Amino acid sequence: MLLIPAIDLKDGHCVRLKQGDMDLATVFSEDPAEMALHWLKKGARRLHLVDLNGAFAGKPKNEEAIKSILKTVQDYAEEMGIDEIPVQLGGGIRDLDTIERYLDDGITYIIVGTAAVKNPGFLHDACGAFPGAIIVGLDAKDGKVATDGWSKMSGHEVIDLAKKFEGYGVESIVYTDIGRDGMMAGVNIEATVKLAQAVKIPVIASGGVHNLADVEALCAVQDEGIEGVICGRSIYEGTLDLTSAQERADELTEGAQA
Repeated sequence: MLLIPAIDLKDGHCVRLKQGDMDLATVFSEDPAEMALHWLKKGARRLHLVDLNGAFAGKPKNEEAIKSILKTVQDYAEEMGIDEIPVQLGGGIRDLDTIERYLDDGITYIIVGTAAVKNPGFLHDACGAFPGAIIVGLDAKDGKVATDGWSKMSGHEVIDLAKKFEGYGVESIVYTDIGRDGMMAGVNIEATVKLAQAVKIPVIASGGVHNLADVEALCAVQDEGIEGVICGRSIYEGTLDLTSAQERADELTEGAQA
């Protein structure tokens, strides 16, 4: 079970939102690259970046900060003798040129969210053009998928879309319960397991992680196909210690690596 720190970018800063509300942003760092280094030193084996401005604008808005983070990650990996520390990125990615540019910059996985729901043909093309590099982000509330930075609800059932996109060749699914994201109310284990059981590709849980008990609960169901969990507010506010939580997850899941 991989614990993946989230670095959410707004106006070049590292922030956290509550339930996706841009007006409820807490700034945790003016220097996202420094924050990335902090989590790497704490034992992170993968990072999750979100261009929040991009998600709302529908085009990249924090590329400078993202490039700075990537340089920091690459320098750290080189220093530590690590082949690669994967970095996944979502937010405002709507065309193949943007994907190609980000992959060339050093991003490992591109997360396609809103565009996948609104324009499935784009996701299909992306999976064909960049095999193994595309993750689909499904943000849901009460089993229905949300789009546009969670500001709009679609009529799509999350499991139906997940099965469809699995057929396209997505690498994995980031599943966020938007009713819980940023609220530290506990992960929606039941919904996450239900989704993981419906597909053969890995699922990464997101939204609501509060403490070690949430991590332990996810480790208990890892065999259903849950490979990781994205951690945000909990690790920033200290209700979850990333280092000890990853060590505990390794114990419970026999030291599974990224």
